[in-house]
Amino acid sequence: MSAAGPASKPATLRLDKLLANLGYGSRREIAGLARAGRIRLDGEALRDADRRIALTPDLPDRMTIDAERLDPPPGVLLLLHKPEGVTCSHKEAGPLIYGLLPARWRRRDPAISTVGRLDKETSGLILLTDDGALLHRIISPKASVPKRYQVSLDRPLRGDEGAIFASGTLMLEGEDRPLLPVAMQVHDATHAAVTLTEGRYHQVRRMFAAIGNHVTALHRDRIGALDLSAALAPGAFRLAGEEDVAAIFAAPGAGPA
Repeated sequence: MSAAGPASKPATLRLDKLLANLGYGSRREIAGLARAGRIRLDGEALRDADRRIALTPDLPDRMTIDAERLDPPPGVLLLLHKPEGVTCSHKEAGPLIYGLLPARWRRRDPAISTVGRLDKETSGLILLTDDGALLHRIISPKASVPKRYQVSLDRPLRGDEGAIFASGTLMLEGEDRPLLPVAMQVHDATHAAVTLTEGRYHQVRRMFAAIGNHVTALHRDRIGALDLSAALAPGAFRLAGEEDVAAIFAAPGAGPA
């Protein structure tokens, strides 16, 4: 076996472009931050905005702006606890999910987008990323990533709902193919959890409507094996790590990681 060749050098990017892409300001504004000595790398002030910076994994640990750690470069995944009343959109009226992020995070290029959507009145775990490949990998029907929802109902359960949902024969109004099987766990007469691998429009609400009941509250608490942490308050978010990404695809039926 031949010896391995030298490791490839990391890509580089001009300082002003790097920080502008991360939403810190225009290139002119970044140049002003540099001249003022407000950008530091390994403790050294970077006063030349066109200096090329090596995009190494440890860069956020080494660079600061106004003594604050650099935001992570592209390739991020966020876990966010979406509150009720917030819309997963960039443009609709009312509170928007992107308004829960720091202002500069909303100016990043590539942009951060939600992985799927939760309707306005549904709360719970939602993922956001600027990694298009990861986004499509999670939502791909081939991945069959399960999502669990906690459901509150207007009327008591009859007792046959679980069998109906698991049958793979339930048709929703206006559609021409039945739902894939959905697992259901009953908590009490008006509360249950359902786990599904599809993501049809308002699916959980329409499932219960199809059998004559009405969902009064809906909360997603799990994607794959990734649970919504109790410590993540409504409206709060955190960066996902490698273990979180693995957990998304770890549940049975979720496909290879």
